[in-house]
Amino acid sequence: MASITIKDIPQVLLERLRERAAMDRRSMNKEAVHLLELALSGTISEDEALTVARRVEAQVEAWRRLAGRWDSEREANHEIDEIYAGRTRGRSVEL
Repeated sequence: MASITIKDIPQVLLERLRERAAMDRRSMNKEAVHLLELALSGTISEDEALTVARRVEAQVEAWRRLAGRWDSEREANHEIDEIYAGRTRGRSVEL
C-alpha cells in the first residue's frame, strides 16, 4: 500500500485525531484513513459527519458515566423482568 507524510499538522488537530482514534479504538493512521474515506466518499457532508461524530461521542460518554453504577442485590434476570414489566406497550421487540 502507498503511504503519505503529512507535515505541519496543527497541534490542536493532531490532539483531536489522537482523541478520536482512542475513542474509536483505532490507531491514528487507521483513524486518519477512515476519516479521509468518509470525507472523500461523498456520501455525507463534513457537517453531517461532525454531527454524527458528536452524537456518538456523547452517547459513548453517557455509557461510560453509567458503567459500573448499577447496584443491586438481585439476580440480573429479575432486574430484566422488572424492566420489561414496567415498559409501556409499543411495537413488538424480539431479543
